[in-house]
Amino acid sequence: MAGRAQRTIVAVTASFLSLPTFDIERDGVRIHGRIGGQGAPLLLLHGHPQTHAIWHRVAPALAEKFTVVALDLRGYGDSGRPAADAEHAVYSKREMALDALAAMRHHGFDRFGVLAHDRGARVAHRLAMDHPVAVERMLLLDIAPTLAMYEQTSEAFAKAYWHWFFLIQPPPLPEALIASDPVRYVRSVMGGRHAGLAPFAPEVLAEYERCAAIAGTAESICEDYRASATIDLAHDRADIAAGRQLALPLRVLWGEHGAVGKAFDVLALWRERAADVSGRALPCGHYVPEEAPDELLAEALAFFSPLQQAHAGANP
Repeated sequence: MAGRAQRTIVAVTASFLSLPTFDIERDGVRIHGRIGGQGAPLLLLHGHPQTHAIWHRVAPALAEKFTVVALDLRGYGDSGRPAADAEHAVYSKREMALDALAAMRHHGFDRFGVLAHDRGARVAHRLAMDHPVAVERMLLLDIAPTLAMYEQTSEAFAKAYWHWFFLIQPPPLPEALIASDPVRYVRSVMGGRHAGLAPFAPEVLAEYERCAAIAGTAESICEDYRASATIDLAHDRADIAAGRQLALPLRVLWGEHGAVGKAFDVLALWRERAADVSGRALPCGHYVPEEAPDELLAEALAFFSPLQQAHAGANP
């Protein structure tokens, strides 16, 4: 049985990696991605320290129902790594959200669903706040709102998410330590969680390691987190002060063995930021798309089915 399961994983991974790639440019920054499938558009956004390859176990099945667009966030994968600025604005989630919007519009999609994990889910949150007409439904994986997580940091959370506080330290120390051995960094961060490195297909783990070793990645990763601890929080506080909330259907899923669900009341925190929230824990840790792909796929197909139905009705 184990051999059959491994052959299935290899076949699914190969199917995903056979989808066509594309590159667009926005304000001088290259955004790399992969597109395939048919039906209503569905944007997929990955987390740290990964790439769009995190979706390899769910994207092929999603592409049977949806047009799947999987991006590498700026600073990750094969997307560009712009130089940092003093305000960390170039790596703000607002800028990353504009990258995603540009990619979807490049393919002719003005309205779409979003499935996003970790850092990508923070980008998705900003995308839906800044461009509510564009995002129809949103499924976020293993995060609570960024501002709430910083304001409610506990000892347990700080120990589990040590990298949040390491990466925001002033340059060049964190960059130098990551760049000295990027493979060790990837394996230490990902392997240090609930399931170790076991959930990651060898060829996909190798892809994460390859991209982590690209020049400028260490600086980009740190700037991503520095932005989340500074300018992104300012944007979140401005939303709260203005009384802005997400009005779209929002579903949130988290790993029952991960730190987020243990340290925070995930649903309660999202209900402070959105009017239509549902969700639950899944039997996995942080890396939901690779640890619990079957459960995630079932959730995604059910949650995004209204988009599929609307698309079918508009294109009989």
